[in-house]
Amino acid sequence: MRMNSAVAAACGVVALTALAVPAAHADEQFGDTEITGVVVNDGDPVVVGTGARTVTVEVTATDPSGLEQISARLYHGSFGAPDSSVAPAATCGPTAATTTTCTLTFTLTPGTVPATSSLAGGWSVSAYAIAPDSDAVFRDNAASFTLQRATDVTVATSPKPVKWGRTLTVTGGVTNANWATGTSVGAEAGLPATLEFRPRGSSTYCTVKTVQTASDGTLSTTVRAYTDGYYRWSYAGTTTTSAALSPAAFVNVVG
Repeated sequence: MRMNSAVAAACGVVALTALAVPAAHADEQFGDTEITGVVVNDGDPVVVGTGARTVTVEVTATDPSGLEQISARLYHGSFGAPDSSVAPAATCGPTAATTTTCTLTFTLTPGTVPATSSLAGGWSVSAYAIAPDSDAVFRDNAASFTLQRATDVTVATSPKPVKWGRTLTVTGGVTNANWATGTSVGAEAGLPATLEFRPRGSSTYCTVKTVQTASDGTLSTTVRAYTDGYYRWSYAGTTTTSAALSPAAFVNVVG
């Protein structure tokens, strides 16, 4: 049930307790308390692998009388009925400052939150701030961010060394974190990965060709070898998987 403004003004501390469940409110404001900014992970996508990951969220709030409490919650799905959510390790406050930025810490644990890889993609942040005079603001969608499965890319070349002008085979693979099992699995078929080459003595990679992943996430192609240098795979990622580079494989061209 929503609190109306009269109840909010009268309840004070009771309102603080009620706010432990942000879903009880939806975009309400009482008085002059404002949330002026919410930033997740410095604005970058949140990438989660097979182990626990800590994420910070900065909530900036203002009120002429200071701030009693500031907090937020990460959730996936709808605000009223999320299919996954996580609360911070602790809230912020109280502070006499009229404007403050609260840094909240969240722990994402694969298999729990997020429980499965289907939860990758767009997530939201609900946030609230309460002032000592019982003014308050609630935002059910104060910010959004992208949660991605971590990616690993490998590379290998054959033969070593390779004769000048002969065919060089470059292989590798793309794997993504599986949150339900806590392991990495081959990427789906048809995802593009770019083969890049850097000649010995140069600091710049150039694009050789683009190859699509096989059904098990593996990569394979052939090139003609004319000079010593380094080969690597570059994977751009998707909305649900992070971008990644393989290590560089040095190729020695002889004769």
